[in-house]
Amino acid sequence: MQSPVLRKGVVALLASASLLLSACSSGGDPAAGEGPSSSAGATSAPASASPSADVPPAKGSVKVVRTLTDGLSSPWGVAALPGGDLLVGSRDEATITRIDAGSGKKTLLGSVPGVAPGSEGGLLGLAVAPTFGADHLIYAYFTTESDNRIARLQYDEDKPPGQQLGAPDTILRGIPKGSIHNGGRIAFGPDRMLYAGTGETGDDGLAQDTSSLAGKILRMTPDGEPVHGNPEGDSVVYSWGHRNVQGLAWDGQKQLWASEFGQNTWDELNRVEPGKNYGWPEVEGEKGESGYVDPVAQWKTSEASPSGIAYVAGSVWMAGLRGERLWRIPLSGGADAKPSADPQAFLEGKYGRLRTVVPAGGDRLWLVTSNTDGRGSPKGGDDKVLLLQVR
Repeated sequence: MQSPVLRKGVVALLASASLLLSACSSGGDPAAGEGPSSSAGATSAPASASPSADVPPAKGSVKVVRTLTDGLSSPWGVAALPGGDLLVGSRDEATITRIDAGSGKKTLLGSVPGVAPGSEGGLLGLAVAPTFGADHLIYAYFTTESDNRIARLQYDEDKPPGQQLGAPDTILRGIPKGSIHNGGRIAFGPDRMLYAGTGETGDDGLAQDTSSLAGKILRMTPDGEPVHGNPEGDSVVYSWGHRNVQGLAWDGQKQLWASEFGQNTWDELNRVEPGKNYGWPEVEGEKGESGYVDPVAQWKTSEASPSGIAYVAGSVWMAGLRGERLWRIPLSGGADAKPSADPQAFLEGKYGRLRTVVPAGGDRLWLVTSNTDGRGSPKGGDDKVLLLQVR
């Protein structure tokens, strides 16, 4: 480590100071991987597992079952409720909408106060508390005028539409913000702890600075406190050396995987372990350099620019923005899972930019497009939620 891990008292002090500042958002970074699509290639670590019942086939398939709903504006975060309905956040409008998983009917829950949309910032990731049946809590990662933060809101569906969200209760503040690279994905893991992927805001040095919350994967309790098993007991920092993490998912062995934007050369899928350094900005892609963890798979930025990921049917499924395709990365299974075959692309260019994927039960997957985010070319009905059957 290059500096001591941030102590909780310092976090609070810096967060309070940051509220006195304001930052303006400007245009996106052409190297952030959200420009027009072009052609390139994908590579993965060589397969090391022999075929077994736990290993998915080398070649998969994707069938679009139906369009659940359309007409969404800048969708970003998506989370499934216990009954299967979806919550979808609008990055730019700062609203959360419930979508009936059967009929596609949309119900506005309300707006999240304090969100300051701009460029890649706004209302980003959503997560439903594992205790939702008892407390009805929704978690949101969002950009304010001064920082990125995570807050929880109570959802009361007995109130009229548009008035169903309680006031935000901030559990973590002081995550650095920028006009680019705000990260934003949050998810509860199998351990029932909350994980968050952050970006380095375009300031490369923050990714290697373990006293900063930028360019990291964070792990915390539902109250925003550090968790036993983190690299440092008084810090929420779980791993570092990340450029812009926007995808988090766990496989059947409870192993964490994360997708990450590269700069001009390689986007990454990483197998994440606590206390490990994933290299940015010292390395990008597979370099084999001591002290840094190589990705298990990498893509040229023109073919991926990955956002959300999900684990379904023995594979990681990865949504591509600039690449405008859905990537499948089959895993070998077991405690030391790794890709068991080369990544495979589906839906190339058919639905434009793809932002988020969420398991829909069994061999099904929800896929959310992202053509109204200011960098796509919206067509009739954009943006959409599609139901896929995959293997």
